[in-house]
Amino acid sequence: MSTDPQSKADSRTPSRPPNRLDRRKALTRAALIAAAQGFLAEQGRTDVSIQEITEAADVGFGSFYNHFTSKDELFDAAVALTLEQHGELLESVAGDLKDPAEIFAASVRLTGRLQRTHPQIARILVRTGMPYLTSDRGLAPRAMRDLRAAADDGRLDIDDPRTSVAMVGGALLGVLHLLETRPDLDAEHVSDQLAFRLLRMFGMTRAEARAIATRPLPPLPRT
Repeated sequence: MSTDPQSKADSRTPSRPPNRLDRRKALTRAALIAAAQGFLAEQGRTDVSIQEITEAADVGFGSFYNHFTSKDELFDAAVALTLEQHGELLESVAGDLKDPAEIFAASVRLTGRLQRTHPQIARILVRTGMPYLTSDRGLAPRAMRDLRAAADDGRLDIDDPRTSVAMVGGALLGVLHLLETRPDLDAEHVSDQLAFRLLRMFGMTRAEARAIATRPLPPLPRT
């Protein structure tokens, strides 16, 4: 079978390393997204002007449209990055666990702790609200994966994973909001209680649910 010489040549050509302009563009885009995350965390604000965004990002007004066509596109990117950061945090801590029920519980417990360890991420999750429950990033797809695995292994009694994820996500959003409005509460205790109750709801015995929901967790890395 013949091979296109140009394709072979292209496959051998190394990708061009980013130059100074590429790095500057990446830094500007990152600064705009970080500014949008800050506005989202502040009472879910999206009713800000592009001037306010560029000032918060400390970039020129004209540079905005080099990266985004609208504020909606920017805020979508900010939410997407937040969900990705959330997912990466969960994987960094729970990724080495083997029992899908324990992985699920650890993800719930770690997410509740975000309100104290990574408050901006937690606030954006709360402000994102219902779309967070069906996003293809962050906790939702991981919870779906872990709940299905736990059901297949007979670890948890789950009829419909999608409904179960909605139940879990709704409870987590409620807990994150509670912890935001009640800084006096112990986030670790509240998050562990939520994991315990969810495991019980999915059919686990009280003793085993308690053991899984109180096992030591490594600290979440800083983003």
